[in-house]
Amino acid sequence: MLEDVEVMDATAKPAGDSMRSDARRNYDQLIAAARAIFTEQGTDASLREVARHAGVGIGTLYRHFPTREALLEALLGQGFEALRAEAAELLDAPDPGNALATWLRRLGIASTRYEGLPASVMEALHDPGSRLHASCEGLRTAATDLLARAQRAGQVRRDLNAGELLAIANAMAWAARQAFGSADLTDRYLTLMMEGLLARDGAATAASGTRGHFRG
Repeated sequence: MLEDVEVMDATAKPAGDSMRSDARRNYDQLIAAARAIFTEQGTDASLREVARHAGVGIGTLYRHFPTREALLEALLGQGFEALRAEAAELLDAPDPGNALATWLRRLGIASTRYEGLPASVMEALHDPGSRLHASCEGLRTAATDLLARAQRAGQVRRDLNAGELLAIANAMAWAARQAFGSADLTDRYLTLMMEGLLARDGAATAASGTRGHFRG
């Protein structure tokens, strides 16, 4: 299983292997600086501050990352891929409702890593031109597959789509972050969310599987 706090912040790697040693060093320093600054100030932090923290000029930052979204993609891309991979594994889990709850917990905890991250994800989902769009669309596909399985099992209401599910999950993550909440608070919000999404005709059965799951 993936570590909660690391799932959206794996070590980023440049796309190719032909980068010169000095360029690779600058790239690595910028990623480390972005991780530190975004943790402290959120994803809307000044890119000049990121460059200063990395010990390079702003022009060097833009050569590697022409937009803020490109920097976020480099910082978060491997974590997004890990979430997609876990979703694929959970499609074989015996309880579809618990599988969906497990994955949403991973997503919710990870989304509280940086202030502003839930908003960045939702904006990228609605902007095909964003460098983050493809990775975020992968999360929507993962959510679609897990949600459809839980709906077929009668555990989750059928009038819900994956876009709405991600919006609600990100809203819960945002709310927990605003309340300076811990993983326990995020778990509580997500538990309340899941109980609100239960299919009416299977509420008792599904609730017995999902209630308390996020706290386990």
